[in-house]
Amino acid sequence: MPSIVGIVTIAQESRFQLTDAQGVSHLFVLSPHALAEGDDLEPLQREQARVRVHFEAARNILGYRAERIERT
Repeated sequence: MPSIVGIVTIAQESRFQLTDAQGVSHLFVLSPHALAEGDDLEPLQREQARVRVHFEAARNILGYRAERIERT
């Protein structure tokens, strides 16, 4: 499963934006199977936390489905 490391810059409900080291932003939606919930995203965004996101391509949205999020 691919993963990416970056900083959570925007969070809203179960959606978030991650900005990587090159300054590229990526849009994610939490998978229903993720070990995180929408309420977990706001503190990560507020702290501008650095995280690793394991993800898969998502159907019918412009972004990826986050399967797992872990602080780095």
